[in-house]
Amino acid sequence: MENISREEALRLLNAPDRLDNLRMLVEDARAGRLPLPQTHEDVNNHIHTTYSFSPYSPTAAVWFSWQAGLCTCGLIDHDSIGGAEEFLTACHIVGIPGTVGLECRATMKDTPFAQKKFNNPDQAGMTYLTIHGVPHDQTAFLNQQFAPRREKRNLRNRKMVEGINSLMGQYGILVDFDKDVVPLSNFLVGGSITERHLSSALAYKLLDTVGKGQPLVDFIKNTLKLPISPRIEGYLLDENNPHMMYDLLGWIKAQLISQFYIDAGEELWGLEEIIALSNQVGAIIAYPYLGDVGDSVTGDKRAQKFEDDFLDELFPYLRQVGFKAVSYMPSRNTPAQLQRLRALCDRYQMFQISGEDINQPRQSFVCMAQRAPEFHNLYESTFALIAHENLSTGHPEKGFFAQEAVERYPDLPERTRAFAEKGKLLVP
Repeated sequence: MENISREEALRLLNAPDRLDNLRMLVEDARAGRLPLPQTHEDVNNHIHTTYSFSPYSPTAAVWFSWQAGLCTCGLIDHDSIGGAEEFLTACHIVGIPGTVGLECRATMKDTPFAQKKFNNPDQAGMTYLTIHGVPHDQTAFLNQQFAPRREKRNLRNRKMVEGINSLMGQYGILVDFDKDVVPLSNFLVGGSITERHLSSALAYKLLDTVGKGQPLVDFIKNTLKLPISPRIEGYLLDENNPHMMYDLLGWIKAQLISQFYIDAGEELWGLEEIIALSNQVGAIIAYPYLGDVGDSVTGDKRAQKFEDDFLDELFPYLRQVGFKAVSYMPSRNTPAQLQRLRALCDRYQMFQISGEDINQPRQSFVCMAQRAPEFHNLYESTFALIAHENLSTGHPEKGFFAQEAVERYPDLPERTRAFAEKGKLLVP
């Protein structure tokens, strides 16, 4: 095989026999029949897969991470870690280390910040959080703990589909949850169904009913009378755009979802119970910083304020209740935001994790902003995370935040460097 298109590689790596296809592609690359990627010190610990919402199976996520030049890659899915075994197997085949975790939401109603908007564009009084570095012998147990939450979330998902149909039915656009939404997901094998799946089903219906290009833009602007940015309008006007559905989905997330979104309730974790669960499995729980948004990098967030106004009060509270880390995305924030955030991490001894979430095909797996010298600590912390995950598998007392490590390395940066050296020795 002398060359392969991105589309063909994605088809092979999303197929049922994708791990065998991955072995074939890696063999071709190592034999010189496909180009070998140039690996840099690029890391990313927040790559979504088809176990939540993404173009990429766990296998495809690893291949495209490697092809982009990442030296490590990290799995994060919403309410699911069902793709962990496949992801780690793919990492072994490719020959790069990986980390596994998940993302979920917790209520803040019993906190001093009950009415605040944290890192979720759709709902106040609740926060996203990430659980990183899950020991490999704990992934199945952790996914089982989330199964009832996924079921409860689907009750709300069905109600939101009813909202979509109330909104769009007058235009002949109707979505069926079981026929149109569930097949877009990996729910039947331990994955989750998110608002992006609902928006994706709606996007497909819009494209089928209204059409591509000018008719679609006219429908948005003249029939729905909703705004559309010049950038997204340009994408939608291109009838040959291979990412049309994802661009339309991004517009739905930014401009339309508020008309059918229903606040999450029963499926939310209590803050104390999800922190306790993370500690039980020996993982590292992190607060994913979003920060006030101006022009959304991904095109799926309106300009709005999040946690910047109360960040100085939030950090000591997060530390007090048991958060151990903060994840952030250097390309998504201003230098002033990042300088303030990193200073707070240092002040409150919060482990820093790179978290450039990938869930649509236009996104680069590489965060170029992270190559700046001041972010080299995110490279080190990723290898510390790798060491934690592997050393604590079967031996929880060997973890990064276990008593043994804390007593030996009470200084967080020193412990990070020590674990990073161990992690680099685990590279396949």
